[in-house]
Amino acid sequence: MPYYRLKAIRACKTAADERAVIQKESAAIRTSFREENNDARHANVAKLLYIHMLGYPAHFGQIECLKLVASNRFADKRLGYLGIMLLLDENQEVLTLVTNSLKKDMNHSNMYIVGLGLCTLGNISSPEMARDLCSEVEKLLGSSNTYIRKKAALCAMRIIRKVPELQENFLSRARSLLSDRNHGVLLTGTTLITEMCYESNEALKAFQKDVPLLVRHLKSLVTAGFSPEHDVTGVTDPFLQVKILRLLRILGKGDKEASEAMNDVLAQVATNTESTKNVGNSILYETVQTIMEIQSDSGLRVLAINILGKFLTNRDNNIRYVALTTLNKTVSLDTNAVQRHRNIILDCLRDGDISIRRRALELAFALINESNVRVLTRELLAFLEVADNEFKQGMTTKICLAADRFAPNKRWHIDTVLRVLKLAGNYVREEILSNFIRLVAQTPDLNAYTVQKLYSALKADISQESLTLGGIWVIGEYGDILIKGGSFEEEELVREVNESDVVDLLESILAGPYANQIVREYGLTALMKLTSRFTNSSVVQRIQANLEKYSTSIEVEIQQRAVEYKNLFKFENIRPAILERMPIPEIKEEQNKSSQDMVGIKSEGNDEGGGLLDLDDGNLVSDSKKAAPEQNTADLLADIFGNAASTTSKPVTSTKNDIMSLFDNPTSTTSATSINPAATASKQPPLQNPLESLGLLGLTNSHQPSIPSQPSTLPQSSGLPQTPMRQPSPIPSPTTIPQSNYTAYDKDGFKITLDPSKDPTTPNVLNINVTFHNIGLGTTIQNLLFQAAVHKTQKLQMQTPSSTIIPPGATATQLIRVANPQKTNVRLRLRVVYQTPTDAKVDEIWEFNGFPEDVW
Repeated sequence: MPYYRLKAIRACKTAADERAVIQKESAAIRTSFREENNDARHANVAKLLYIHMLGYPAHFGQIECLKLVASNRFADKRLGYLGIMLLLDENQEVLTLVTNSLKKDMNHSNMYIVGLGLCTLGNISSPEMARDLCSEVEKLLGSSNTYIRKKAALCAMRIIRKVPELQENFLSRARSLLSDRNHGVLLTGTTLITEMCYESNEALKAFQKDVPLLVRHLKSLVTAGFSPEHDVTGVTDPFLQVKILRLLRILGKGDKEASEAMNDVLAQVATNTESTKNVGNSILYETVQTIMEIQSDSGLRVLAINILGKFLTNRDNNIRYVALTTLNKTVSLDTNAVQRHRNIILDCLRDGDISIRRRALELAFALINESNVRVLTRELLAFLEVADNEFKQGMTTKICLAADRFAPNKRWHIDTVLRVLKLAGNYVREEILSNFIRLVAQTPDLNAYTVQKLYSALKADISQESLTLGGIWVIGEYGDILIKGGSFEEEELVREVNESDVVDLLESILAGPYANQIVREYGLTALMKLTSRFTNSSVVQRIQANLEKYSTSIEVEIQQRAVEYKNLFKFENIRPAILERMPIPEIKEEQNKSSQDMVGIKSEGNDEGGGLLDLDDGNLVSDSKKAAPEQNTADLLADIFGNAASTTSKPVTSTKNDIMSLFDNPTSTTSATSINPAATASKQPPLQNPLESLGLLGLTNSHQPSIPSQPSTLPQSSGLPQTPMRQPSPIPSPTTIPQSNYTAYDKDGFKITLDPSKDPTTPNVLNINVTFHNIGLGTTIQNLLFQAAVHKTQKLQMQTPSSTIIPPGATATQLIRVANPQKTNVRLRLRVVYQTPTDAKVDEIWEFNGFPEDVW
């Protein structure tokens, strides 16, 4: 395009002016094309490519590009091939006209014309073109010209990506490239072999024999002196070093012999590479990745982690982020080595970059164990105080889970959760609060201490909802202990509590600006319970007056509670039994879990019945958590109006069903049989959440449907109104998907099938029976590990597999439960890891999206 045309386009002040100039010039180019002006064709195509770069239509020049390619002049061919790469793609039919020109130019005597053809084929090759020209590229891989061999290797990589089955044609030629002395050819040959190893296990096994040759190349690069041709800021050909390290990582994974051959040279690279510049850091990073991926020595792993620790002191945020991300992946391999850099990791929590803070936080939680739980929890609580709101829910969950698992004693555990409730009570999940209440009930020797702490906390701050709910519950249960405890010290002040002070606090909470319906429900129930714990008649009358006030509430649930509680005062003979203290729940023993399991839980962990996961950063729920023994929760979870009779019949609820309380659709179970008929007046079935036991009709969420109750009426002599309770809905039979089995994995004689069925009691929950088949391996599968993750709008629970060892011809099973309240597509991200007696380890990750719409 003449300069004055360019100047006219650049001088345009508006988009409309630019369009007018472009349209005028495009019309002139079309006219010239129609006139078959060969002399102006080169210039016109050049103009058209500039117009294309500006984003305007230029498709009418495609045929002219083909005509330029057919020219004998190198300049015309170069521009024609450039136009083809810009204006055409592999899906256009016009591309088939280029095949003959490419074949002709690949056999040209001029190496630069051959290079043009190879470059074009490598950029826009379609599967059909790849099949047609595969033999030409294979022949050029053996050319004596290094320029052509380099271009042919890159072109072969495109062909393999488009038609993977053609890689057999390039195996021998690709191996010969590894012996080339030219760095450019060696670089492209390594890239080609890496692609072939990704595409085929056969190619991977074939190239594992070339590990010694690659090791020699890498060693020569590390020990080589100054080479002006390949030097980059003092490092010899860092691009080739990185490519070789990546290929070694692929070849050494799962191969002990190949890994041993690499150990020495990896140690040499790690110790001899300068880390003062980015070039050296890139090589060190690839070295660390390779060391962690292959079966390397423990000393080499420690060296790699130390390199990452050194990265954390770098001023460049990108390098620090890379180090934290890599440490997160490797912390499970050598936790002790990572622990040495704990202080630097904690310093990253104060970094100004939010992405670095997030990665440092994940790593800090992964480092928690029995020996450092006090120190790390103190640091994390300090960070929680100043953390961004988006961090708080995940942090509160993880801190409480860590305290539950590693707490040195119960008092420290209670203090830690109390501190969390004070700092971020509005971000504490309901199941965490229920676990805290269970902890308080299970430690009667600390009830006085806990109720005093909560009372003092509520006197200071009632803005944190979870703190308020937990405090109300504990004061309602142990208010008499609070009064009997007399005076106590709180922040160097001596406090003395009487019954009137407790009622004042609850009244201030109910009338405060932070009281919502759930808080009022808890508050009324706590006041009612205190009537059986306090002895001052004036205080009891004051509570009655409060209940009377709420008996006309516009909130139906509050009104119903107030009316029923008020009527209970007419029956002094049964009221104390109805309002007696909740029984102490049985302690649920849990199997030890690895640190990585706790990290995998992310911010959605639950210690009740398996891990729950939101799929946000690509993390997986591990099935290594062992199922806890069944726990009798009837006494713990029975309604407060049935406590007097909770000892006769106790339905056993498996902990597998604990997940149901989190899915906003609790299951209906059979209530305990009452000794005293009057005590069954307003009885509920056992709930899965201890917090729900506070509510007459369920308190977990004011927007949730009430939990169905057993039909029950009071005896006629009681004098209370006869109000029939809602009937539980009939339990439907399981709805099974028409096709029973879906194959999720079938490779090398190991098969995984999925059998989905809708839960009979909760339509939002999908049960997936996973079956592992050892049908063709010919050897026993050992250390089977199966993991799964779902989208963040869904929840996942995994049961323990029936066996982690599968003999030939045998099967094993495992149950997955997916809660899908939004009825969206169930897409699973799956991972399977297993070993054979020959130490061959398989680790596969993939996605499964094969369920029909009927499933979800």
